[in-house]
Amino acid sequence: MAHDHHQHEHRHGHTHGHDTDIDWNEMGPLLETQAELFTPVYERAMAWLAKEVTEPGLIVDAGSGPGVVTCLFAEAFPGARVVAVDSTEPLLERARARAVRQGVADRFDTLAGELPGVLDELEYPADLLWASRSLHHLGDQRAALAAFAARLAPGGTLALLEGGLPTRFLPRDIGIGRPGLQARLDAVEEEWFARMRADLPGSVAETEDWPALLTSAGLKHTRTRSFLLDLPAPATDRARAYVVAALSRLRQAVAEGVDAEDRATLDRLLDPSDPASVHRRPDVFVLGAYTVHTAVRPVW
Repeated sequence: MAHDHHQHEHRHGHTHGHDTDIDWNEMGPLLETQAELFTPVYERAMAWLAKEVTEPGLIVDAGSGPGVVTCLFAEAFPGARVVAVDSTEPLLERARARAVRQGVADRFDTLAGELPGVLDELEYPADLLWASRSLHHLGDQRAALAAFAARLAPGGTLALLEGGLPTRFLPRDIGIGRPGLQARLDAVEEEWFARMRADLPGSVAETEDWPALLTSAGLKHTRTRSFLLDLPAPATDRARAYVVAALSRLRQAVAEGVDAEDRATLDRLLDPSDPASVHRRPDVFVLGAYTVHTAVRPVW
């Protein structure tokens, strides 16, 4: 299952070279810009969730990053209080500032600490707990899901955004280098992801059958749906800037994982003076699929 590691909103974008440590403070602006670009995906996911989660009192965003999606939840569910939970205080500062700008600060709280233990500090159980690509940063995902489920109110919903398909920016044959560059980059990223998972404290290998894992946490009524982000060529300035940033991070990450020809191709794609670069070429687009899995805590 694809993880699309360089595309994370909310813990989106964690490729940092062969070193699997992630500087979330440094990534704040990129995480914020990406989540804004991906807003159509989140809005469609929230409209789908709203059919199951009616009038939630408390929504918890577990692994909120800079709070872009947390604020979208506040707008989508105007009767709810929302809590952005993250381990990085500078990202929560961004979240609080955004809540003020969006006019939802009166219903917006933050909670700083490491998942999943920090959720014990919530004053009330959650009617909706959203975890967007934050779970796979926790060593024991099965135990973390059980902890997430325990913080739900009876009838509350746990929603995971995990998996989907790798995002594409360019055609298979871009006229320079060997065709299929992004597919080869995907393979290198999968190796990076495996190392990142293995390096986590208490790492436990787990089959990524998310509905089965949700069921094992004592939840019922699993559902799964994927949402498409389709920003066609020619790319807007904002989409093009995102592609440049994502490929730049990938170039750092895969320097030792691809051959010299692919590194040279990446260098050309990132050279603003090169007509074949993503800064200038007309065929740049953003296309990806993002999968949400949900389950409900039984009322009894």
